[in-house]
Amino acid sequence: MAGADQPLRAGAFRGSQLALRVGSALVLAPLAIATAYLGGWPFALFWGVAAVGVLWEWTSLVAPGDQRSVLLAGGAALALTIALAASGHVLAALIVLAMGALAAAALAVAERRAWVAGGIPYAGALAIAPIVLRSDGEEGFLALIFLFAVVWTDISAYFVGRAVGGPKLMPQVSPKKTWAGALGGLLAAVAVAIAVAKLASLTAWFAFAMLAVVLSLSAQAGDLFESFLKRRFGAKDSSHLIPGHGGLMDRLDGFVTASLAAALIGLARGGLEAPGRGLLLW
Repeated sequence: MAGADQPLRAGAFRGSQLALRVGSALVLAPLAIATAYLGGWPFALFWGVAAVGVLWEWTSLVAPGDQRSVLLAGGAALALTIALAASGHVLAALIVLAMGALAAAALAVAERRAWVAGGIPYAGALAIAPIVLRSDGEEGFLALIFLFAVVWTDISAYFVGRAVGGPKLMPQVSPKKTWAGALGGLLAAVAVAIAVAKLASLTAWFAFAMLAVVLSLSAQAGDLFESFLKRRFGAKDSSHLIPGHGGLMDRLDGFVTASLAAALIGLARGGLEAPGRGLLLW
Protein backbone atom coordinates (compact mmCIF):
# COMPACT_ATOMS: atom_id res chain seq x y z
CA MET A 1 0.00 0.00 0.00
CA ALA A 2 2.92 2.33 0.69
CA GLY A 3 4.02 1.94 -2.93
CA ALA A 4 0.50 2.69 -4.14
CA ASP A 5 0.34 5.82 -2.00
CA GLN A 6 3.61 7.18 -3.34
CA PRO A 7 2.24 8.42 -6.72
CA LEU A 8 -0.60 10.11 -4.86
CA ARG A 9 1.85 11.92 -2.60
CA ALA A 10 3.98 12.90 -5.59
CA GLY A 11 0.92 14.25 -7.38
CA ALA A 12 -0.17 16.19 -4.32
CA PHE A 13 3.33 17.64 -3.94
CA ARG A 14 3.40 18.73 -7.60
CA GLY A 15 -0.03 20.27 -7.15
CA SER A 16 1.05 22.23 -4.09
CA GLN A 17 4.21 23.42 -5.89
CA LEU A 18 2.14 24.56 -8.87
CA ALA A 19 -0.21 26.43 -6.53
CA LEU A 20 2.79 28.18 -4.96
CA ARG A 21 4.13 29.08 -8.41
CA VAL A 22 0.79 30.56 -9.44
CA GLY A 23 0.45 32.44 -6.16
CA SER A 24 3.94 33.90 -6.43
CA ALA A 25 3.33 34.92 -10.03
CA LEU A 26 0.07 36.65 -9.08
CA VAL A 27 2.06 38.81 -6.66
CA LEU A 28 5.21 39.46 -8.69
CA ALA A 29 3.69 40.01 -12.15
CA PRO A 30 1.42 42.94 -11.16
CA LEU A 31 4.32 44.48 -9.25
CA ALA A 32 6.55 44.27 -12.32
CA ILE A 33 3.83 45.82 -14.50
CA ALA A 34 3.07 48.56 -11.98
CA THR A 35 6.70 49.65 -11.67
CA ALA A 36 7.06 49.52 -15.47
CA TYR A 37 4.08 51.86 -15.74
CA LEU A 38 5.60 54.25 -13.20
CA GLY A 39 9.04 54.13 -14.79
CA GLY A 40 11.83 56.30 -13.41
CA TRP A 41 13.46 55.50 -10.09
CA PRO A 42 10.72 53.12 -8.79
CA PHE A 43 11.30 50.97 -11.86
CA ALA A 44 15.09 51.16 -11.55
CA LEU A 45 14.87 50.30 -7.85
CA PHE A 46 12.65 47.28 -8.54
CA TRP A 47 15.08 45.78 -11.05
CA GLY A 48 18.08 46.92 -9.04
CA VAL A 49 16.91 44.91 -6.03
CA ALA A 50 16.28 41.92 -8.31
CA ALA A 51 19.78 42.27 -9.81
CA VAL A 52 21.45 42.38 -6.38
CA GLY A 53 19.45 39.30 -5.37
CA VAL A 54 20.58 37.49 -8.51
CA LEU A 55 24.20 38.43 -7.80
CA TRP A 56 23.85 37.03 -4.27
CA GLU A 57 22.46 33.76 -5.64
CA TRP A 58 25.15 33.54 -8.33
CA THR A 59 28.00 34.01 -5.86
CA SER A 60 26.36 31.57 -3.43
CA LEU A 61 26.52 28.97 -6.20
CA VAL A 62 29.94 29.58 -7.70
CA ALA A 63 32.03 30.97 -4.83
CA PRO A 64 30.45 30.39 -1.42
CA GLY A 65 33.80 30.72 0.32
CA ASP A 66 34.43 34.18 -1.13
CA GLN A 67 30.83 35.32 -1.08
CA ARG A 68 31.12 38.25 1.31
CA SER A 69 34.06 39.99 -0.36
CA VAL A 70 32.72 39.32 -3.86
CA LEU A 71 29.30 40.68 -2.91
CA LEU A 72 30.80 43.84 -1.44
CA ALA A 73 32.78 44.62 -4.56
CA GLY A 74 30.25 43.37 -7.07
CA GLY A 75 27.26 44.81 -5.23
CA ALA A 76 28.82 48.27 -5.01
CA ALA A 77 29.63 48.23 -8.72
CA LEU A 78 26.15 46.98 -9.52
CA ALA A 79 24.45 49.70 -7.47
CA LEU A 80 26.50 52.41 -9.18
CA THR A 81 25.83 50.82 -12.57
CA ILE A 82 22.07 50.89 -12.02
CA ALA A 83 22.17 54.49 -10.81
CA LEU A 84 24.11 55.54 -13.91
CA ALA A 85 21.82 53.62 -16.26
CA ALA A 86 18.72 55.11 -14.63
CA SER A 87 20.24 58.58 -15.10
CA GLY A 88 20.77 57.96 -18.81
CA HIS A 89 24.54 57.33 -18.66
CA VAL A 90 24.48 53.87 -20.22
CA LEU A 91 28.07 53.84 -21.51
CA ALA A 92 29.42 54.86 -18.10
CA ALA A 93 27.24 52.18 -16.52
CA LEU A 94 28.78 49.50 -18.76
CA ILE A 95 32.30 50.68 -17.90
CA VAL A 96 31.58 50.50 -14.17
CA LEU A 97 30.05 47.05 -14.65
CA ALA A 98 33.21 45.80 -16.38
CA MET A 99 35.41 47.26 -13.63
CA GLY A 100 33.21 45.62 -11.01
CA ALA A 101 33.59 42.25 -12.72
CA LEU A 102 37.37 42.57 -12.67
CA ALA A 103 37.40 43.65 -9.02
CA ALA A 104 35.14 40.77 -7.94
CA ALA A 105 37.23 38.26 -9.89
CA ALA A 106 40.40 39.49 -8.19
CA LEU A 107 38.88 38.65 -4.82
CA ALA A 108 38.00 35.05 -5.74
CA VAL A 109 40.18 31.96 -5.77
CA ALA A 110 41.96 31.40 -9.07
CA GLU A 111 39.85 28.47 -10.30
CA ARG A 112 36.58 30.38 -9.76
CA ARG A 113 37.57 33.82 -11.08
CA ALA A 114 35.94 33.46 -14.49
CA TRP A 115 32.69 32.26 -12.91
CA VAL A 116 32.73 35.06 -10.34
CA ALA A 117 33.42 37.69 -13.00
CA GLY A 118 30.56 36.38 -15.13
CA GLY A 119 28.04 36.98 -12.37
CA ILE A 120 28.45 40.77 -12.49
CA PRO A 121 27.40 41.31 -16.13
CA TYR A 122 24.72 38.61 -15.76
CA ALA A 123 23.11 40.43 -12.85
CA GLY A 124 23.76 43.80 -14.47
CA ALA A 125 21.97 42.80 -17.66
CA LEU A 126 18.87 42.02 -15.63
CA ALA A 127 18.63 45.66 -14.55
CA ILE A 128 20.21 47.58 -17.42
CA ALA A 129 18.25 46.01 -20.28
CA PRO A 130 14.78 46.82 -18.87
CA ILE A 131 15.94 50.30 -17.81
CA VAL A 132 17.21 51.00 -21.33
CA LEU A 133 13.92 49.88 -22.91
CA ARG A 134 11.83 51.87 -20.42
CA SER A 135 13.89 55.01 -21.04
CA ASP A 136 11.95 55.52 -24.29
CA GLY A 137 9.23 57.91 -23.16
CA GLU A 138 6.92 57.09 -26.08
CA GLU A 139 7.03 53.32 -26.41
CA GLY A 140 9.08 52.15 -23.43
CA PHE A 141 6.14 50.89 -21.39
CA LEU A 142 4.58 49.05 -24.33
CA ALA A 143 7.97 47.51 -25.20
CA LEU A 144 8.20 46.08 -21.69
CA ILE A 145 4.62 44.78 -21.76
CA PHE A 146 5.43 43.04 -25.04
CA LEU A 147 8.60 41.57 -23.52
CA PHE A 148 6.78 40.43 -20.36
CA ALA A 149 4.01 38.80 -22.41
CA VAL A 150 6.43 36.85 -24.60
CA VAL A 151 8.68 35.68 -21.76
CA TRP A 152 5.88 34.79 -19.37
CA THR A 153 4.44 32.34 -21.89
CA ASP A 154 7.29 29.99 -20.90
CA ILE A 155 4.82 28.39 -18.49
CA SER A 156 3.12 26.90 -21.58
CA ALA A 157 6.32 24.95 -22.30
CA TYR A 158 5.95 23.28 -18.89
CA PHE A 159 2.37 22.18 -19.53
CA VAL A 160 2.95 21.11 -23.14
CA GLY A 161 6.06 19.18 -22.15
CA ARG A 162 4.22 17.33 -19.40
CA ALA A 163 1.20 16.60 -21.58
CA VAL A 164 3.02 15.50 -24.75
CA GLY A 165 6.32 14.16 -23.45
CA GLY A 166 8.63 12.84 -26.14
CA PRO A 167 12.36 13.32 -26.77
CA LYS A 168 14.32 15.37 -24.27
CA LEU A 169 15.67 18.73 -25.36
CA MET A 170 19.02 18.57 -23.55
CA PRO A 171 18.93 15.76 -20.96
CA GLN A 172 22.52 16.22 -19.82
CA VAL A 173 21.63 19.77 -18.72
CA SER A 174 17.91 19.70 -17.91
CA PRO A 175 16.42 16.19 -17.91
CA LYS A 176 12.77 17.32 -17.75
CA LYS A 177 12.68 19.70 -20.72
CA THR A 178 11.40 18.25 -23.99
CA TRP A 179 11.39 19.31 -27.64
CA ALA A 180 7.59 19.34 -27.51
CA GLY A 181 7.63 21.75 -24.59
CA ALA A 182 10.16 24.02 -26.31
CA LEU A 183 8.05 24.11 -29.48
CA GLY A 184 4.88 24.68 -27.47
CA GLY A 185 6.47 27.62 -25.68
CA LEU A 186 7.68 29.05 -28.98
CA LEU A 187 4.26 28.86 -30.63
CA ALA A 188 2.60 30.37 -27.55
CA ALA A 189 5.08 33.26 -27.63
CA VAL A 190 4.26 33.94 -31.29
CA ALA A 191 0.51 33.87 -30.59
CA VAL A 192 0.86 36.24 -27.64
CA ALA A 193 3.13 38.60 -29.62
CA ILE A 194 0.57 38.88 -32.42
CA ALA A 195 -2.21 39.43 -29.87
CA VAL A 196 -0.27 42.25 -28.19
CA ALA A 197 0.48 43.82 -31.59
CA LYS A 198 -3.20 43.68 -32.52
CA LEU A 199 -4.29 45.24 -29.21
CA ALA A 200 -1.70 48.00 -29.65
CA SER A 201 -2.84 48.65 -33.26
CA LEU A 202 0.52 47.63 -34.67
CA THR A 203 0.17 45.99 -38.06
CA ALA A 204 3.59 44.43 -38.76
CA TRP A 205 2.43 41.04 -37.49
CA PHE A 206 5.05 38.99 -39.34
CA ALA A 207 7.82 41.11 -37.83
CA PHE A 208 6.30 40.64 -34.38
CA ALA A 209 6.07 36.90 -34.92
CA MET A 210 9.75 36.74 -35.88
CA LEU A 211 10.65 38.97 -32.94
CA ALA A 212 8.75 36.60 -30.63
CA VAL A 213 10.74 33.68 -32.05
CA VAL A 214 14.03 35.45 -31.29
CA LEU A 215 12.97 36.42 -27.77
CA SER A 216 11.47 33.02 -26.98
CA LEU A 217 14.61 31.21 -28.14
CA SER A 218 16.71 33.65 -26.13
CA ALA A 219 14.60 32.96 -23.04
CA GLN A 220 14.86 29.20 -23.51
CA ALA A 221 18.63 29.49 -23.93
CA GLY A 222 18.80 31.46 -20.69
CA ASP A 223 16.76 28.80 -18.95
CA LEU A 224 19.11 26.07 -20.18
CA PHE A 225 22.16 28.08 -19.16
CA GLU A 226 20.89 28.45 -15.62
CA SER A 227 20.14 24.71 -15.50
CA PHE A 228 23.72 24.07 -16.64
CA LEU A 229 25.06 26.42 -13.97
CA LYS A 230 23.14 24.68 -11.19
CA ARG A 231 24.20 21.25 -12.43
CA ARG A 232 27.81 22.40 -12.72
CA PHE A 233 27.84 23.49 -9.06
CA GLY A 234 25.56 20.77 -7.67
CA ALA A 235 22.47 22.80 -6.77
CA LYS A 236 18.78 22.04 -7.32
CA ASP A 237 17.60 25.66 -6.96
CA SER A 238 19.48 28.93 -6.97
CA SER A 239 17.92 29.71 -3.56
CA HIS A 240 14.56 29.47 -1.78
CA LEU A 241 13.48 33.12 -1.92
CA ILE A 242 10.32 32.64 -4.00
CA PRO A 243 7.77 30.01 -2.88
CA GLY A 244 7.27 27.40 -5.56
CA HIS A 245 9.96 28.86 -7.81
CA GLY A 246 13.19 28.47 -5.86
CA GLY A 247 15.28 31.58 -6.34
CA LEU A 248 15.27 34.74 -8.42
CA MET A 249 17.54 33.14 -10.99
CA ASP A 250 15.12 30.23 -11.32
CA ARG A 251 12.33 32.69 -12.11
CA LEU A 252 14.29 35.26 -14.14
CA ASP A 253 16.77 33.09 -16.06
CA GLY A 254 14.88 33.43 -19.34
CA PHE A 255 14.08 37.09 -18.76
CA VAL A 256 17.77 38.00 -18.40
CA THR A 257 18.65 36.78 -21.88
CA ALA A 258 15.37 37.80 -23.55
CA SER A 259 15.50 41.35 -22.14
CA LEU A 260 19.13 41.66 -23.23
CA ALA A 261 18.18 40.54 -26.75
CA ALA A 262 15.23 42.96 -26.80
CA ALA A 263 17.38 45.87 -25.61
CA LEU A 264 20.08 45.15 -28.21
CA ILE A 265 17.48 45.02 -31.00
CA GLY A 266 15.90 48.23 -29.75
CA LEU A 267 19.25 49.99 -29.53
CA ALA A 268 20.37 48.76 -32.95
CA ARG A 269 17.22 50.11 -34.60
CA GLY A 270 16.32 53.09 -32.44
CA GLY A 271 19.51 54.13 -30.66
CA LEU A 272 19.66 55.37 -27.08
CA GLU A 273 16.96 57.93 -27.87
CA ALA A 274 14.28 55.43 -28.92
CA PRO A 275 15.04 51.81 -27.96
CA GLY A 276 11.37 51.02 -27.33
CA ARG A 277 10.40 52.30 -30.76
CA GLY A 278 13.32 50.42 -32.27
CA LEU A 279 11.93 47.21 -30.81
CA LEU A 280 8.28 47.75 -31.75
CA LEU A 281 8.04 49.86 -34.90
CA TRP A 282 8.78 47.89 -38.05
